[in-house]
Amino acid sequence: MNKSQQPIRTVNVTRYVTPLREGGSLPAIVEADDGFLYVLKFRGAGQGIKALIAELLGGEIARILGLRVPEIVFANVDKAFGRTEPDEEIQDLLKASVGLNLALHYLSGSITFDPTVNTIDPILASKIVWLDCLITNMDRTVRNTNMLSWHKELWLIDHGASLYFHHNWQDIEEQALRPFVLVKDHVLLPRASELEWVDAEYHSLLTNVRIRSIVDLIPDEWLASDSSFSSTVQHRQAYVHFLATRFAHSQIFLKEAQQHAGKSLI
Repeated sequence: MNKSQQPIRTVNVTRYVTPLREGGSLPAIVEADDGFLYVLKFRGAGQGIKALIAELLGGEIARILGLRVPEIVFANVDKAFGRTEPDEEIQDLLKASVGLNLALHYLSGSITFDPTVNTIDPILASKIVWLDCLITNMDRTVRNTNMLSWHKELWLIDHGASLYFHHNWQDIEEQALRPFVLVKDHVLLPRASELEWVDAEYHSLLTNVRIRSIVDLIPDEWLASDSSFSSTVQHRQAYVHFLATRFAHSQIFLKEAQQHAGKSLI
């Protein structure tokens, strides 16, 4: 299990390959100057930079907890990059996303996890449910599992809808202590029978020091645009406080998940 925090690489986008039109934010497959393909999440799309922050924090917390997530990189989009793009919607998106964006390594040949076809170990299911309760990830449902099967292993993707508290910074303490009621729709909940064991295991892994190290990965420029805070230091600390408080009181969201899990198994 990988317990160390790895630095985030930065790449430069060199080629726009194709849009991925499954979501409203129009992510795209792109090629970077390191020769690899990535799924690029644009700062100019949808929920903007907040979605990138959620993607970064959610993905790197999952990695600390030993779950498989494609490598996350920072991806620079040059202002000249979209000039030859014939699609006006994509061209506008590229123009709005000049600067530092976020991308995930493209898992070529992967297939979407299908709960009706694929079985999953109860411990792994419980780990993923626990993670999504911590980061309030509403987007792991039967309709959209946001999990891929790649080389016979399960990989987690798309955490941009997580941490929705940061769209409204009021009552952050209260929000940190709320149960995650949307867990009732989690695709893996019927298999998550080992939540108590996972909770104990994860409390030995996800320390406050590690939470701080993950939040420290957020680029200052992504934090500076929010007028709710007087400084990037204050903004960064708000994320640390939310996650550390929620983690310390994990029994709150654990009980909510167990309540619905029991109903799902009947």
